[in-house]
Amino acid sequence: MASSTDQHKAIARQQGPVPIAIVTVSDSRTPDTDENAIYLREQITAAGHTVAGYRLIKDEADLVAGVLDELAGGPARLILFNGGTGISPRDRTYDALSRKLEKTLPGFGELFRMLSYDQVGAAAMLSRATAGVYRNTVIISTPGSPAAVRLAWEKLIAPEIAHLAWEVIR
Repeated sequence: MASSTDQHKAIARQQGPVPIAIVTVSDSRTPDTDENAIYLREQITAAGHTVAGYRLIKDEADLVAGVLDELAGGPARLILFNGGTGISPRDRTYDALSRKLEKTLPGFGELFRMLSYDQVGAAAMLSRATAGVYRNTVIISTPGSPAAVRLAWEKLIAPEIAHLAWEVIR
């Protein structure tokens, strides 16, 4: 007999493509140099999902909160933030998002840091990668390094996209 997780994933896959928004938080990138957005667009469409929006914003808490309010509850079922999760004074993404999340998924950050440890060693503890739910939309926030975005996508996000998107609306 299949586990309830397997059953949920099977049902979720039947829901069709998942609309996903991408938000890059950076003081230095432009749309042309935003390799994380380029990578994520390719991966999202290759997986049969759709890009429901893209924003490139400066690392300012009010901008992060504003784009979250703008995109959450809209067509995107997942919003992928990248950048601004460290501990420097300019890293404000976690602070802005954590104040708004209605439900948190602590396991995402825990697993991300565990997997990241293999790549960057003890520096993984500096990441404030997080995930949760806001306005029936899954919010995922990762560091802005391309290696971190790829790790999060390949190991954590891609395998669970349909399941995550289904769980918040069932």
